[in-house]
Amino acid sequence: MSEHTAALPSLPPVGIWAMELRSPTADTLETVSVLDGLGVTALWVPGLDGRGVLDDVDRLLEAAPHSSVALGVLSIWGQSAAELSSGLASLDARHGPRALVGLGISNPHAAAAAGRSYGTPTSSMRSYLAELDAATPPVPAERRVLGALGPRMVDLATASTAGWHPFLVPPEYVHTERGRVGPRPLIAPHQAVVLEQDRSKAREIARAGIGMYIGFPAYRSNLARLGFSDADLVPGGSDRLIDALVAHGNVDDVAARVDEQLAAGADHVALHVLSANPLVRGGPGGQAPVSEWKELAPLVRQTTSAHR
Repeated sequence: MSEHTAALPSLPPVGIWAMELRSPTADTLETVSVLDGLGVTALWVPGLDGRGVLDDVDRLLEAAPHSSVALGVLSIWGQSAAELSSGLASLDARHGPRALVGLGISNPHAAAAAGRSYGTPTSSMRSYLAELDAATPPVPAERRVLGALGPRMVDLATASTAGWHPFLVPPEYVHTERGRVGPRPLIAPHQAVVLEQDRSKAREIARAGIGMYIGFPAYRSNLARLGFSDADLVPGGSDRLIDALVAHGNVDDVAARVDEQLAAGADHVALHVLSANPLVRGGPGGQAPVSEWKELAPLVRQTTSAHR
């Protein structure tokens, strides 16, 4: 296979998003293979600094022959469009068109480190997408999504990619944006999950896992647009905010939140398990929340069957 196939890789209604899928250990790859056999066939890999990420995708595609692997998301500053096109072509040649490229704008520091001018987020992203269009072979719109939140980047995603992968958003965000952009673009929200039925403990785990992001300007702006106040946007987030962003409780509670996201207009929900297990070390090369993933596997299968 010498050219990219212009088709969106198959994404079931629910998948797994995990830091531990970067620089995956042998044990993690073995678990991924088991999940693939259990019907968990969509994996989301954070781009982080971009180094080695396509090698990680290669290893995951090898371990999970029935799965699609999505970058969620890769900074545009870490590699040229030509390098990304070449890397994707190599993955396609080895595994078929099962990789989806998620792209993010990152921040001015990342652009400066790459010796490039940050410009404005939408103009810089638009330029990079044009470079992907002109690459040999081009990376077609159907093989890419954006890490978007605000309306300008969402509109660019709608016009020039398959859709977008919003991070830390409640179903209300999906409902609003689906109503605004119409039925075509893919909306694949990240959904944080804590399998803990004690609400105080669950919120503590959630704050340890995603609380720092609430201080980032892009997330604060988006949450403010959704009606959260300064009282919610405190360090770690208010209880109200954490409950809106993180599905916690048992598997049925997670299933209810997934159903809310899908009913709001999401096409796919990427579950990010946050764990209190001291043996689980989140991050690249860390020990993955294997027991939680296996516990969620029936939910993934049942949701996929229900939406066929």
